[in-house]
Amino acid sequence: MTTLLAIGTGKGLFLATSTDGRRTWELSGPHHPMTGVYAVAVDTRRDVPRVLAGVTSSHFGPSVATSDDLGASWQEPEQAPVAFPPDTGASLGRVWQLTPAGPAEPDVVWAGTEPSALFRSTDAGRTFALVRALWEHPHREQWGAGFGGQAVHTVLPHPHDPARLAVAMSTGGVYHSADAGASWTPGNTGIRAYFLPDEWPEFGQCVHKVARDAGDPERLYAQNHHGVYRSDDGGHTWVSIAAGLPSDFGFPMVAHPRRPGVIWSFPLAADSRRFPVDERCRVYRSTDAGGTWEALSAGLPAGPFYPAVLRDAMCADDADPTGVYFGTRSGEVYASRDEGDSWSLVAAHLPDVLCVRAVEV
Repeated sequence: MTTLLAIGTGKGLFLATSTDGRRTWELSGPHHPMTGVYAVAVDTRRDVPRVLAGVTSSHFGPSVATSDDLGASWQEPEQAPVAFPPDTGASLGRVWQLTPAGPAEPDVVWAGTEPSALFRSTDAGRTFALVRALWEHPHREQWGAGFGGQAVHTVLPHPHDPARLAVAMSTGGVYHSADAGASWTPGNTGIRAYFLPDEWPEFGQCVHKVARDAGDPERLYAQNHHGVYRSDDGGHTWVSIAAGLPSDFGFPMVAHPRRPGVIWSFPLAADSRRFPVDERCRVYRSTDAGGTWEALSAGLPAGPFYPAVLRDAMCADDADPTGVYFGTRSGEVYASRDEGDSWSLVAAHLPDVLCVRAVEV
């Protein structure tokens, strides 16, 4: 079995492969050099896995490229696969998220974009259409922009019900659809927006990332702009699970693909000082749905350590035991083949790591 680790950076896509149980890695790239790769997905629902990369060129603009041979060749249509219709008066900044739908919809791929919008593909990522109901939501004009821009950065299809879907954006919060995207309602009760006059608004929260529990699809986890939360009702109401963490600020949130209640995060010190807490490189893991947390650092560099880990620069693979990965803004990528107990370096001196995705192929 081969493990594929896709690493999107500010200057292209790198692909790392391991055939010896994730002990050693071979690195290829950069694919799409000098483009920002903010989103990458590996669609394993088909006989031949498809790699999808959201690439942003400073000259040609944003696009989505696909590969059906693990990066040996790439296809990119002449017409932009993700584009706002002329009547919207909007233009695409970049694709922030690419997410294959559940097994009941083998050709559906979702794309979250900047500005905050959702697009749907029914041809496995070749072309996409705007989901009008979210774009035309009456709240949209009040969605703000965080430091990273205004974007839908999380798309969570329900694993058993194709009609149900959740998205998260900065800044706007979490929204849900129960009718395949035809209508949307906010789901932010319990998430604090300390930067607003009303700290408990219906929407407007700056959610950094949301993950779904594999064992209980009604359980979600959120890393907010200050605040770490769990929802036990499908993401409609939330409770804090920050107790036990050294900080409630950070960007990624990753859930185990099989074990209920297992999640990982990478806390940062504070909003105004976005370094790892105490300048130490530590991943935090909970095995009881956020009830308690433990620091994991075996094999990681000793301090002082300053690079941050961005919202999509941390992931878990689907192997057993599960591998966990993260990339830093200084271009290092670390991997754990034992669910975070120990770590090793996959690559160093890469450009700024924006996203990582790993699967067995």
